[in-house]
Amino acid sequence: MKKSKLSYLFLILAGVAIGGLVFSNLEFTFSGKDSDIAVTNHVNLASAADTVPDRPIRTLKDFNEAFVQIAESATPSVVTIFTEKTINRRFISPFDFFGSPFDDFFDIPRGRGQGNGRKEILRGLGSGVIVSRDGYILTNNHVVDRADTIYIRTHDNRRVEAKVIGTDPKTDIAVIKAEAENLKPIAIGDSDALRVGEWVIAIGSPLGENLARTVTQGIVSAKGRANVGLADYEDFIQTDAAINPGNSGGPLVNINGELVGINTAIASRTGGFQGIGFAVPSNMAQQIMQSLIKTGKVTRGWLGVTIQNVDENIAKGLKLEKTEGVLVGTVVENSPAKVGGLKTGDVILEINGKKIRDTVELRNTIAGTLPGTTVRLTVWRDGTIKKLSVKLDEIPDHPVASEQQQEMDELLGFSAAPLSADLAARYRLKADAGKVVITDVDPSGNAYRAGLRNGDVIKAVNRKSITSYRQFLSIVGKMKQGELLFLLIERGGSNVYFAFNL
Repeated sequence: MKKSKLSYLFLILAGVAIGGLVFSNLEFTFSGKDSDIAVTNHVNLASAADTVPDRPIRTLKDFNEAFVQIAESATPSVVTIFTEKTINRRFISPFDFFGSPFDDFFDIPRGRGQGNGRKEILRGLGSGVIVSRDGYILTNNHVVDRADTIYIRTHDNRRVEAKVIGTDPKTDIAVIKAEAENLKPIAIGDSDALRVGEWVIAIGSPLGENLARTVTQGIVSAKGRANVGLADYEDFIQTDAAINPGNSGGPLVNINGELVGINTAIASRTGGFQGIGFAVPSNMAQQIMQSLIKTGKVTRGWLGVTIQNVDENIAKGLKLEKTEGVLVGTVVENSPAKVGGLKTGDVILEINGKKIRDTVELRNTIAGTLPGTTVRLTVWRDGTIKKLSVKLDEIPDHPVASEQQQEMDELLGFSAAPLSADLAARYRLKADAGKVVITDVDPSGNAYRAGLRNGDVIKAVNRKSITSYRQFLSIVGKMKQGELLFLLIERGGSNVYFAFNL
């Protein structure tokens, strides 16, 4: 009996000893409450400095305290953003009688009555993060898009009016400014240094003001997510930290208490949290912010080529040893690519010594480089490696694009657009990413006679499912007059097929 007790005692002591060794070798670092960063009108961002020395974590209590310190450091920099916009509702659907869950999100009264031309105020709510002591705030473009009035509420419950400094719908980033004292800016971290599996914290006001500065914790699930259908330039950080409506524009924070992303959207089949959230990387957001503050707009580099990914078949056809790089298709006349010597069939392998994995990375790299900058390209051409120097130009305006859009709308008999928050509010739709909604139908056209109406959501075109506006354009852009257009439409929760000749 004594021998048995001694054995148990030995096991317990051994477990304690092993546990002590494990925790003594497990270290995490975090920064304290006084991390600071300054932004001037010249947007010279200071690097974040650790004001509290690194602390080893040897116990579960230390581990718990680390997350508390991160939250306490970042939360005072988070604001709730309130917007108001006045709209003139031209059309009231019969489905409005039943209302929509979206009404509550925008504080829209139900039973508003009938009539055309009725003015209504839509109220929106989102989040933002303070990045300078003089009141610059990063948020999402869709949070403040076309708002007539904007104000913020700080962590100490102050209500402060704000104005838009600039917006960039192509990345869904916006900068607003609030004139207030004693603002606590967040330290901005390096999102490129993030690794999949790192712990991150999301902070914002999910679902309403009563839940302001909610803190959720998760990991970096993936990096470089693109083709999500949320923006033109996508390089999202994916996280499983809980993000819900109202979190948009709030910060994603690493374990040093540094801003590494701007929470933007969720991927969900129900409209609620399902463990897939997306954030714009802080490096991209910071670059956009600097440009917006300096010039009020974003200037992007332009190469002047059409590109596609290299798959196994293309690699075999080109006799490439690896499936890598980006294949050049059309080289635009008088473009930087043409002047620099790029040719159709070239495979771009590197830019300035950095390997290029796919079209998204190439597009984002070029767009993130200032016009006038000379980039060094490593290309594969007919079995040999060539080095080219190309001086980028600014993305040109294409007045023809609007004419082409008008021609396409006339051919289709209707106009369509990506489902924005404004359109979702107008048509009482759930604001899911990637949806395409009909915004205007020609009353004299075949589309109208077939039964299409404003607010219809396009789910499929010619039996092909639609998951983005770009995909919609790629299909209908190839159609000609007289051809049959076959659409699957979602209306009022039901799916309906429509078919008519263009």
